[in-house]
Amino acid sequence: MKTFYHFVLKYREPVPRDNKEKLANKIYEDGDFPRRSKNYNEISQYIETTEQYFLLAVIFDELWEEYETTNN
Repeated sequence: MKTFYHFVLKYREPVPRDNKEKLANKIYEDGDFPRRSKNYNEISQYIETTEQYFLLAVIFDELWEEYETTNN
């Protein structure tokens, strides 16, 4: 099973067109993101408590559902 970090990288784009791509770019650029984690609670708490993700937290939930669906 891939980590969420590796899953979300497929959405990276040099010029993001939507919020999934914006979130993926931010996660990629964030050296403190829990890159090795597969744990929803750990990643969700990080997203919710890190200011740069404030407006993208809803998108995280959508991507997590997709992550679980494709990795199970």
